[in-house]
Amino acid sequence: MRFSVPRFIHTADWQIGKQFGQFDHSEAGVLSDQRINTVARIGELATQVKADAILVAGDVFDMQTVSCKTLHRLATALDSYSGPWVLLPGNHDAAVAESVWQVWQRTVQLPANIHLALKPGVIELQAAGLAVFCAPLTQRHSQSDLTEPFSHYDCGAGLVRVGLAHGSVQGILPDQMETQNPIAADRALTSGLDYLALGDWHGRLEVNTHTFYSGSPETDVFRNNDSGNVLEVQIDSPGAVPEVTVHRTGYFRWYQALCGLRIREDLEQLQEQCAAFDRLAVVKLRLEGALDLATYQDLARWLGTLEARVHALLTDDEALAIAPSDNDLLDLQADGYLAEVVTELKAEQESNAVSREALRLLLQKLAQHQQDVRA
Repeated sequence: MRFSVPRFIHTADWQIGKQFGQFDHSEAGVLSDQRINTVARIGELATQVKADAILVAGDVFDMQTVSCKTLHRLATALDSYSGPWVLLPGNHDAAVAESVWQVWQRTVQLPANIHLALKPGVIELQAAGLAVFCAPLTQRHSQSDLTEPFSHYDCGAGLVRVGLAHGSVQGILPDQMETQNPIAADRALTSGLDYLALGDWHGRLEVNTHTFYSGSPETDVFRNNDSGNVLEVQIDSPGAVPEVTVHRTGYFRWYQALCGLRIREDLEQLQEQCAAFDRLAVVKLRLEGALDLATYQDLARWLGTLEARVHALLTDDEALAIAPSDNDLLDLQADGYLAEVVTELKAEQESNAVSREALRLLLQKLAQHQQDVRA
């Protein structure tokens, strides 16, 4: 008979093999590799807090085609914790007829403490005091609630009942998340679960006192959803309210900002906002407004400095225009025909991306010419 209190780590949405196509090759490679390093840190955390198990609520892999090298590296990362891991397929890595899970099993000799929940049912972890009710996705999308059978599952007496599922709790997540793989918000109550561990939403979210999304342990999108965590869950006895502790696991910190730039003080404010960013920052800036030529040139130089300081910088300046002043044009000696071209491009740049880029290139060439002349 077990007398200690069950404690486990709830995590999800590792997305191993994610490509990060919006970044350049070197930046993307580091972000992808870090996801495996974070898995190892999760195992180390579980060992540190003396967890009885680690439960992974779906999307272990980002896609069905993952390299053999990545599969071996993930298996090595799982060596960081000697207790049971329970890994559930989600919508990205559904347990279809020939899936990444079958390839992984053929490629790597997985140890006995790795439990792959490829079929619906109950995995009893007697030593951990847990019965894990599993609802794997066996196709990418389902219109029915795959956790409904939990109400009919049985398990050994005295075990804490934990559901493991991947999908969208109805009425809780944004509407676009609720069209596939629905999960009833009251599933823990109706199925007598002590805890329902969910994946799919990449941020941490408490649905109710017995139902949680852990979020992805390593942030992967620009969204303010409290990602980069795992949950340590302790349940004193069957029927008790879970005690949930948040542990920060994310290595990179993702930031996004919409910046309106009209005057130099706006640029100075943006620079101050980004002053603390370092090599662990992944930054996306959306710039809009209009700047005189001198301030625009200072912005371009500062963005180059910022890009060198952070891990990755994405800049969306489609809505940022250049508004050269009369003094700017005098300094550039943009008179006569050149002045007419500049005026025409200025008028067209708000509605025509080609005109905006042409104006930028023309002004840059004129500025460089004046520098060469003065040198």
